[in-house]
Amino acid sequence: MDSAVIFDVDGVLLELTRDEEEIFFASLARFVPTEHLSRDWNSYSVRNDEDIISEILERNHVPRSRKSEVIAHYLATLHQALTSSTQSMAIPGAPELLATLHGTTMLGIATANLKAAAAMRLQQLGLWDAVSDHAQGADGGGHKHEILARLLATLPVPPDRIIYVGDNLNDVEAGLRNGVHFIGFSTNPTRCSQLKAHGAPHTSPHHSETIRIIRSLLA
Repeated sequence: MDSAVIFDVDGVLLELTRDEEEIFFASLARFVPTEHLSRDWNSYSVRNDEDIISEILERNHVPRSRKSEVIAHYLATLHQALTSSTQSMAIPGAPELLATLHGTTMLGIATANLKAAAAMRLQQLGLWDAVSDHAQGADGGGHKHEILARLLATLPVPPDRIIYVGDNLNDVEAGLRNGVHFIGFSTNPTRCSQLKAHGAPHTSPHHSETIRIIRSLLA
């Protein structure tokens, strides 16, 4: 295949549910006070799971050497929840989007989630296999454009044959800085307008439109 479509996870393939959000913070309670931690992901210096954990530990004077222990506990807590009481939620049309594109282009993810966390949530819905061959998470830290760049370095296709689909302003920056096609996705018209104003050359309010734009760009 001579092209690739890379997706952000939260807001594009999956809804981030309140339960999943609280699992992240509740798992930190073993190590730091969590009652006053901000749930606004944009309030942290770098918007990805690994760097957020690092920032919270640093604020609470927990040695950086314990970060791997904290991450392992979070992933174990998430796994237990997903196999017992917590249900991940797909964005409407996302399963059909992946099924339609499967076998026509390489599919992958570039997400601010830890890769293992994204994999567990997608696997619960049967969506992981479609994107698992080309998956990059927050592991190793960095802004979204750095996460995307690490993935792009592994793909055997040029940037003009790669599309990145994201829902956040830092996703727009990631696509533009890496020189790939970018589609801003959101079911919220205000968010779509914000993505467009921030430089997104294409925006989509639903995944049937996402498929149309992808086909047009890769034609």
